Amino acid sequence: MKIAREEYLSKLIAARGDGFVKVITGIRRCGKSYFLFTLFKEYLIDKGVKPSHIIEIALDSDEFEELRDPRKLSAYVRARIRRIKGECCVLIDEIQMCEEVKSVVKGSDTLITFYDVLNGLMKLPGVDLYVTGSNSKMLSDEVATNFRDRGEAIRLHPLTFSEYFKASGLSEYQAWNRYLVYGGMPEAVIKQTDAARREYLSGLFKTLYFKDIVEHNNLKDDYVLGLLTDVLLSSTGSLTNPTRIANTLSTEQGIKPDVHTVQQYLKYLSEAYLFSKVERYDVKGRRYLQYPSKWYAEDVGLRNARLNYRQTERTHLMENIIYNELVARGCNVDVGVVEVKVAGENGKRVLRQYEIDFIVNTGFEKLYIQSAFELSDEAKRAQETFSLRKTRDSFRKLVVVGGDQPFFTDEDGISFVGIIPFLLDKSILSDVMSKMK
Repeated sequence: MKIAREEYLSKLIAARGDGFVKVITGIRRCGKSYFLFTLFKEYLIDKGVKPSHIIEIALDSDEFEELRDPRKLSAYVRARIRRIKGECCVLIDEIQMCEEVKSVVKGSDTLITFYDVLNGLMKLPGVDLYVTGSNSKMLSDEVATNFRDRGEAIRLHPLTFSEYFKASGLSEYQAWNRYLVYGGMPEAVIKQTDAARREYLSGLFKTLYFKDIVEHNNLKDDYVLGLLTDVLLSSTGSLTNPTRIANTLSTEQGIKPDVHTVQQYLKYLSEAYLFSKVERYDVKGRRYLQYPSKWYAEDVGLRNARLNYRQTERTHLMENIIYNELVARGCNVDVGVVEVKVAGENGKRVLRQYEIDFIVNTGFEKLYIQSAFELSDEAKRAQETFSLRKTRDSFRKLVVVGGDQPFFTDEDGISFVGIIPFLLDKSILSDVMSKMK
């Protein structure tokens, strides 16, 4: 099965030959290798690049194990380049596996890294560099710094629902119901049975992700990391912070990690792209709130498999999918908070916080999005739109509901649309946002 990653491919094509190092980042097994070595290579050959002018190195393969030494990597690539007459493309997969080594330069110890190698190769005439990496230290700010403003990052995600639907051969509802459970990790998509999908997804945490984190951060084992991951996955769509997580681990698991340890483990999990932290923004106070925050899983299929499919509430899964969709579309996303005075006990008015699931920021404009799996009656509808109406501003407001509800806007100016058309038709979001201007 061929899965076209057209939007990512167009970004890479646009950057071709610009003199920069192109860094494709993302969680391991999201399809970076296939994207670079199959889809992009096919494009290059179709455009007339000779296969002999394409240098491919997969650092996670034992075939290239010795090239994890940056000095040997540099020597190997330079030797290949010298044998090529004309321009060439260098494709290196999992560049973070190229380890730091000490070298003596003019009597002093110095560290040589893959950044040094790539910066050196970038200076060679006719060389176009493309690498993949699975650690968020290689995101845009780090890339710009370490490549001296001559690097650019393209973040690759698991398949969106639209990509999944096109590849699945299923009806919209069949695809949606399967996507809710098994997510968009490409290898899981092409598996032929649910049992095979479950087995594949369940093995990724233990055999790949946790192993990488333990080795990369010199941890003793993955026991606490696994427990913390389960707590975080169980609280998808809920507000939490390191103190709450530490208390939960103490109460439910009988271990007592300090808050600093929890903070470090959260950092490791986000660096591996397993989770994204989303900050809360006070709409009326126009300020960010430090705690608590929300954490979303990079893929709901991975989440469900890790929790052994025990907690598959559609409301939380749909919210996670909407967040992932917005990020995949390049949106800047916060969680919204609206403070409202309401009647409390004894008739006294108290200040309470109400949540807006997502705020999409576009410069001076905002779009508020609420995820509401079911609006069964007017009372439920009023409840779900309460925080939107209480913003008291003119920014556009959208409620995404379960199913295939066509897009419409009510008398209060709040728009509604079903999750399936929202995910399949990108013009819906763009049209709503264009009306913000």
